[in-house]
Amino acid sequence: MKDTERKIWMGLMAKAAKGRVPDLFDQVGPRPEFTWLRAPEIGSVMVQGRAGGTGAPFNIGEVTVTRCALQLASGEVGHAYMQGRRKGDAEAAALIDALMQTEAADDLRTNVLDLLTREATDMRQTRAAKAAATKVDFFTMVRGED
Repeated sequence: MKDTERKIWMGLMAKAAKGRVPDLFDQVGPRPEFTWLRAPEIGSVMVQGRAGGTGAPFNIGEVTVTRCALQLASGEVGHAYMQGRRKGDAEAAALIDALMQTEAADDLRTNVLDLLTREATDMRQTRAAKAAATKVDFFTMVRGED
């Protein structure tokens, strides 16, 4: 497992619609036994922006997040951070994160992560199509009175 792969699947789960990760995960099979290292808890983080995207950082405000960490009976550790109040989503994401470090990785990739990837791609394409439909092309007509 590479760090870049882990960032990808963690990002997919964090950006999924509320309830989607546990729904897909529960279709894969029973949840394994685990021990909480940090039970799901709700808190907030400060969000920063940059003027013009490159200027000095400034605080925009706070965002609610749910985080947790767990350890499987086999020793693998899983973490999750989700925007909003989503304890069930965070638990499922942490379990998937831990199981992606086991022999169950291929099954989870096929039955959960690939579906989330397709859904994210479809959503981006839909959003792009809606934006393209409102695009206005401005042009200058040449007048023949010169």
